[in-house]
Amino acid sequence: MVRIRLRRQGLKGQPIYRVVITDRESPRNGRFIEAIGTYNPRTEPMVFDIDEARALYWLSVGAQPSEGVMPLLKKYGTYGRFERLKKGEATLEVLAQEGEQAKATTQPKTLKTTHTIPAAGQGHFKPKEK
Repeated sequence: MVRIRLRRQGLKGQPIYRVVITDRESPRNGRFIEAIGTYNPRTEPMVFDIDEARALYWLSVGAQPSEGVMPLLKKYGTYGRFERLKKGEATLEVLAQEGEQAKATTQPKTLKTTHTIPAAGQGHFKPKEK
């Protein structure tokens, strides 16, 4: 069975995820079929960027979203467009264009990170002793 799920990347304590199409039995950060987007929960507002056409294609051929991806797909309207595709209300091309237009209107131009930068001498590394 093919799944749509999150693949963790980034540094320790600073996760960034890639939305990937993978076999259900592959490990979380193992082999994948295709990367279709990214998700960064550490910015304000959080960034979820996905290739709408590829997501709709994989959903239409039977890929199952994971528990982490499903709320994101619903929040940004991708899963709603897929439901319309299943009912036959619109074609894949029309829905993909609709998703791209929605993404263009909802993405902010500037992002504010939520993590703080430590002051001098407050970081994880100790200064070198002479």
